[in-house]
Amino acid sequence: MPYFVHIVKNFKNIAALVILSFVFGDAFSQQVPMYSQYIMNGFLVNPSFTGRDGYTTVNLTVREQWVGMSGPSTYAASFQTRILKDSYISKSTNVRQDEVRPTKGGNVGLGGYVFNDQNGIMRRTGFQAAYAYHISLNDANEIPNNLSFGLAFTGYQYFIDYEGRIYDKNDPLMQTLDRSVFITDFNFGASYTTRRYYAGFAMTNLLRGNLIFGDTTKVSKRNELGHFFLTGGVKFPINNDWTFEPSAFLKASDMLFTSAQIDLTGRMYFREDYWAGLSYRTGDALIVMLGIKYDKFYFAYAYDYILTDIRSQTFGSHEFTLAVKFGDNPRRYRWINSY
Repeated sequence: MPYFVHIVKNFKNIAALVILSFVFGDAFSQQVPMYSQYIMNGFLVNPSFTGRDGYTTVNLTVREQWVGMSGPSTYAASFQTRILKDSYISKSTNVRQDEVRPTKGGNVGLGGYVFNDQNGIMRRTGFQAAYAYHISLNDANEIPNNLSFGLAFTGYQYFIDYEGRIYDKNDPLMQTLDRSVFITDFNFGASYTTRRYYAGFAMTNLLRGNLIFGDTTKVSKRNELGHFFLTGGVKFPINNDWTFEPSAFLKASDMLFTSAQIDLTGRMYFREDYWAGLSYRTGDALIVMLGIKYDKFYFAYAYDYILTDIRSQTFGSHEFTLAVKFGDNPRRYRWINSY
């Protein structure tokens, strides 16, 4: 096995990710939507996760932040799948129950999502189409360790929505606005996944699109910030029923030393059908998460208890996620459920 694979497989890399996060500050500029349940649908923040688990998945996410203060709200609907090279499921409906040979899994993952993000008077509505390529680093008879790369094309419209918002009507900038601008850009991601742990890196707005409203002779040029995401998690099986998963999610922008923020999370699973977790977002919130799986349906809820001074003015933040996963996964990719 190549030497670099042994390096990636070393658990110390995950520990280093957590330690690194404490070097940075605790403020994060919310130019992009925020998600508390990043584990539930990592595809929203890293395109290399597209089709990672082999399922065909439809996911809906609703987030209401700082309820009671007209805070940011986010709605996202996503779809992702893994393209198979060969599947004996499609060849015959009489699949042997004792079949252990994995299907020839495809390397390509495809997905996309649409979203609407309201933050103050600014509303951002758009879409993303993602392509991922998964490379198995093991022999055919071993449990795959996948190195994945993803590229996403994204397009979105910034729109200034005055309705129900407080703003200075005499502001000369407000008098020259076109109220909307459309931006296209690209996001990139890379990740490494094994049956026990994963680590990923992603960056958004590779082209740093121009964010200009109205008369460009009177409005100074401003580029969007690029954002960077580091994710990592490890699964520790306690017994046949219980599994503990700590994870970290580091977020930063081009303003690195003033914008970095990290979510430190611990989740406990019971037979993969029920889970509960607790997360700490530096300088911002303490998050409680609950989830349940029923057949092909996954339901999850997260509540953010605000730790900043605005907590007396808000009822916290609420995030709901519903996912539907199609595909007889144990037969398509046996290695996924082999631990």
